[in-house]
Amino acid sequence: MTFTPGEQLSAEEVAERVDSAVEDEEVVLFMKGTSMMPQCGYSRRALELIGKHRDEFETVDVLDNLDAYREALSRHSGWETIPQTFVGGEFVGGSDVLAEMEERDELGETLRTE
Repeated sequence: MTFTPGEQLSAEEVAERVDSAVEDEEVVLFMKGTSMMPQCGYSRRALELIGKHRDEFETVDVLDNLDAYREALSRHSGWETIPQTFVGGEFVGGSDVLAEMEERDELGETLRTE
């Protein structure tokens, strides 16, 4: 799945992309910025934590359509904050939750989808 930074999308298009990414990707991180250039510390932290356990996962830059992504994501997670991580279609949490899971040695197992 490829998402092009800088795209201005309607709320409906964003909702479709969120639905598709959550349903189709094993692990997806909705974040501010890209994997090559995170644009906030929380997104960078989530990216690093996931990257410790997985070589391949999808990232989605929400910055160009932030309000629409927050609304669409909250329907899946009940959260409005970014970043948000989904594994196997289930909401896992943001960077703080990932960090807590890492401290309890649970993150690696959670990120395994096989």
